[in-house]
Amino acid sequence: MVISKEKQTLLSKIATSDQHGENSPYFDGWKAYDQDPFHPTENPDGVIQMGLAENQLSHDLIEKWIMENPESSICTNEGLHLFKDIANFQDYHGMPEFRKAIATFMGKARGSRVTFDPDRIVMGGGATGASESLMFCLADPGDGFLVPTPYYPAFDRDLRWRTGMQLVPVVCTSSNNFKITKQALETAYKNAIESNIKIKGLIIANPSNPLGTTMDKETLKTLMRFINDKDIHLVCDEIYAATVFNTPDFISISEVLQEMERDPTIQINPELVHIIYSLSKDMGLPGFRVGILYSYNDGVVSSARKMSSFGLISTQTQHFLASILSDEVFVESFLSENSRRLAKRHKVFTQGLEEDGITCLASNAALYVWMDLRSLLKKPTFDEEMKLWRLIINDVKLNVSPGSSFRCEEPGWFRVCFANIDEQTVQIALNRIHIFVKKGKENEAMATKKKRNKPWSKDLRLTFSSRFYDETMMMSPRIMSPHSPFALSPLVQARN
Repeated sequence: MVISKEKQTLLSKIATSDQHGENSPYFDGWKAYDQDPFHPTENPDGVIQMGLAENQLSHDLIEKWIMENPESSICTNEGLHLFKDIANFQDYHGMPEFRKAIATFMGKARGSRVTFDPDRIVMGGGATGASESLMFCLADPGDGFLVPTPYYPAFDRDLRWRTGMQLVPVVCTSSNNFKITKQALETAYKNAIESNIKIKGLIIANPSNPLGTTMDKETLKTLMRFINDKDIHLVCDEIYAATVFNTPDFISISEVLQEMERDPTIQINPELVHIIYSLSKDMGLPGFRVGILYSYNDGVVSSARKMSSFGLISTQTQHFLASILSDEVFVESFLSENSRRLAKRHKVFTQGLEEDGITCLASNAALYVWMDLRSLLKKPTFDEEMKLWRLIINDVKLNVSPGSSFRCEEPGWFRVCFANIDEQTVQIALNRIHIFVKKGKENEAMATKKKRNKPWSKDLRLTFSSRFYDETMMMSPRIMSPHSPFALSPLVQARN
């Protein structure tokens, strides 16, 4: 819906601003899927959703536990006797059993090498709500937070849209697999100060979104020294802490903080460290909207708890999660089996890509891969990246996310999610990619032989025509509704 300029004057600055980030290709891809969603029988030629970082590989394990523990829900005969207590108002500190269960689970998700205090658990409406509450606690409008690139596109929405704070990129490159360096931090900090931006902290995602990698201990120690030297905050998004399926193991900032505090030669201020967590990824429960802020700063805990009244987790959800997370046998089994399934899916998908000569950044965590398609671009520009992205969306019918939407400095990288679809759909997606690559090579060879260009060959090393899918009975082009906001997007309408 487009708001007219006349009506905009009746709304607030936040309501009429374009800082939400919704106009990013990251969200445009979702709109393409919404208009033409793939279904194996009802719409086999539709767009396959590979832009959603969601874990649907282990729902059966939770479903089985629910069947065996009906008392965990107040909507069953076995749990109905608790209805009155659960339905009544609960303090926004959160139910004690819930906070205790979350704290214990956070420890298990980090290899039981560190413990968490239930009294420092603050609830939020998903990681989004918890993150924004933390920004309200730490920053005033105009203040800046450093954030390494590439970074999660929705940080613009979650962290800065309503708070008015700024995100200052710390440029990381593929030359060292996008690792954060002290030099890059210092350069970004210096540039921000020269631009009169007051830097209040550093934000990291570990495991990384979109890289799918974990940070080593030395890097985390470097970050700790940096923020202590500058006397700024360190916000660690650790929502994929238990979504690790290969070596090396995940190392939490809490573990590093604990180790550095014990070293008498190092002066560390724990009050500068804050962790964002949720159950959306590690348990595959994004719809439950369980966000957690864990801070080592008493003032932040106190203030954020007051703010949490605007985004509480329902008591029914707290009750259920306290029950399932308190089952230590189940938790251990779930984390182990979930990791095994993720490893298997990751292997199947990356090996399938490699058969077509497509590589990904080596990764060991999360629900996606950082796919390298730089070789498909004739020129290393973001315009070329957008052309390739439009081909993949419109003709190959895969919703993947271009690196530019993650503020990547190098054109040609794409984030591709692999855990939100079933095995059959994964194979269909790989087959579409195979056909795309094969046809591209054929067109390129033909163009070379005949000394003339085929459509798109002036701009891309791979070429493709949607008619090819008709010929192979893989897909038929669909026309989007003229009322669709995505159909009007110049990113999709452009075909040159």
